[in-house]
Amino acid sequence: VMRTWVLLPAVLWCLTGVRCPRSTLFDAKGFLYGKTGQPEKIYVKLHQNSPVLICMDFKLSKKEIVDPTYLWIGPNEKTLTGNNRINITKTGQLMVKDFLEPLSGLYTCTLSYKIVKAETQEEKTVKKRYDFMVFVNPFAPGWKGACNGSVDCEDITNHNILQARNRIEEFFWSQAYIFYHNFNKTLPAMHFVDHSLQVVRLDSCRPGFGKDDGLHSNCASCCVVCSPATFSPDVGVICQTCVSVLIYGAKSCPTSNKNQPYED
Repeated sequence: VMRTWVLLPAVLWCLTGVRCPRSTLFDAKGFLYGKTGQPEKIYVKLHQNSPVLICMDFKLSKKEIVDPTYLWIGPNEKTLTGNNRINITKTGQLMVKDFLEPLSGLYTCTLSYKIVKAETQEEKTVKKRYDFMVFVNPFAPGWKGACNGSVDCEDITNHNILQARNRIEEFFWSQAYIFYHNFNKTLPAMHFVDHSLQVVRLDSCRPGFGKDDGLHSNCASCCVVCSPATFSPDVGVICQTCVSVLIYGAKSCPTSNKNQPYED
């Protein structure tokens, strides 16, 4: 009898472009292993590739398994066979390319393999299910080109904003220092008035996205795509309830049920 064997090594890793829960196990190539009994939550940035999802848990990957087979089910509850956007390998690895809002949702894989008793050579089929909840996290249009496609656009933009804030504050504090230490000199027509500068953080998300520290506790500060039955029409941070919404990333609450789940 021909048998296939799989043995996969793994180490801790966090993939660039993906917000990773602290407990997530990645291997050296950025592959994400599943967990039985609880879904793994993954936050993929808009227009970037998802991590490679492994239809196996970390502990099992350290063992040899006999005749493994893999069955992936997508957010539309249909069997995934792979296409120009979804890549599935023969070893059960799945990756979603150029991630968009409608691709968010539950990705489920069932792993089947055989256990053979050494004494009797009796075979037993074992099945394990792994769930991955994949959400999209946006960045503004045009940032990818400005970053030359080689860095994390959202992170580099936030870093630049913080640098600009720090330099502006430094300039005005230096003006205040000059004023207090040169009080006998004539002030210029334009000068800094102490305590007149205040930096305020404005929290917002693009339409179709919001923040929810209950649902997304491991990514509480993230703008995450609104789930079905919710929508966000503006730049607020709350996904509002709308039972007629059936898709991810809704920007309005339809009066009639015209939203259909994504199919590719």
